Amino acid sequence: MRKFTLIPLLILLTIVCNLAASAQQHLDTLLPVRGFCIVAPKKSGVDAFANFITKELAPRGVNTLILRVDYNYEFQSHPELRDTIALSKADVKKLVAACRQGKIRVIPQINLLGHQSWAGRIDNLLRVYPQFDETPHVKMPEKYVWPNADGLYCKSYCPLHPDLHKIVFDLVDEVCDVFEADAFHAGMDEVFYLGDDSCKRCSGRDKAELYAGEVRKISDHLRQNKRELWIWGDRLIDGKTTGIGMWEGSFNNTHRAIDLIPKDVFICDWHYERPDKTPVLFAAKGLRVATCPWRTPANAVAQLNDMISFRKGSTPEMKQYFQGMIQTVWSGAEQFMDEFYGKVKNEAAGTKTQPACFRALFDAIQAVK
Repeated sequence: MRKFTLIPLLILLTIVCNLAASAQQHLDTLLPVRGFCIVAPKKSGVDAFANFITKELAPRGVNTLILRVDYNYEFQSHPELRDTIALSKADVKKLVAACRQGKIRVIPQINLLGHQSWAGRIDNLLRVYPQFDETPHVKMPEKYVWPNADGLYCKSYCPLHPDLHKIVFDLVDEVCDVFEADAFHAGMDEVFYLGDDSCKRCSGRDKAELYAGEVRKISDHLRQNKRELWIWGDRLIDGKTTGIGMWEGSFNNTHRAIDLIPKDVFICDWHYERPDKTPVLFAAKGLRVATCPWRTPANAVAQLNDMISFRKGSTPEMKQYFQGMIQTVWSGAEQFMDEFYGKVKNEAAGTKTQPACFRALFDAIQAVK
């Protein structure tokens, strides 16, 4: 009797598994990349964030997690560059295990080239190795304001300093190894200081060539270990011609680097105020691209619809370059989770919040037939 009841159960289980596999295949065909980008949690928040990966990201079909690590890791190669309180190898492995269980690709990020400072604070690399500063003559203000006479947004390192890359690549290799990653995100957004007239190495050089040279150098290094490079795309967009402006596009001619960088670099194309259709620009150059919203649900859904339309309306040759969507978060992981679970309310933001955008985007992804 037991045999006769077992067979229908096995058939039912097979049907359920096939349906789940079919749904997953549909999502992968619809959007190969369904990403979430956030700062890595603090040491005290590792368990909560690992649970968030399991309970919230994986069930929504997120398959790519970009974790902005920077110096929040107990680097063995350069302990002088660690944050005061940093993630241990055991902490990282908890996050890796949660991602593996949820079939999520994890990509660590360290900001390279630009974003070597923020407001009045110099970040670890230039604080410990000030000789790498592209603009040492620009002093950090006691009280930061924008705009300012120095044009200071964030400091950059000098990409031509002969001692720089040995240290930087030690960090890159170590963070990729501990996260068991086959890709690395180098940031490289909002680079305003590059080829400065006062730099004895960079002065007078073409800024597009300098930018492309740094992208190529990082990409070539990663390729040695069969890893790929991901970057933000804003410096590759002509901010003047497009009208996009100096934040989401370039005003210092780095946009011409789009024709000089390796074609296997993955572009994260962020636009937060309008759903600009610049993925077409990158795809037409043979670069894979994903669109990255932030906090406006309507924009995220519009960008999703555009991405789906681009994929459906393209030739097979072009379709492969339109890769998907990545939700970006610019608060700490702990703060985001508090807002997501309603422990903290951002009344001033109204409906324009990061959790609201995340929910709207992935609800819309799941609803597409």
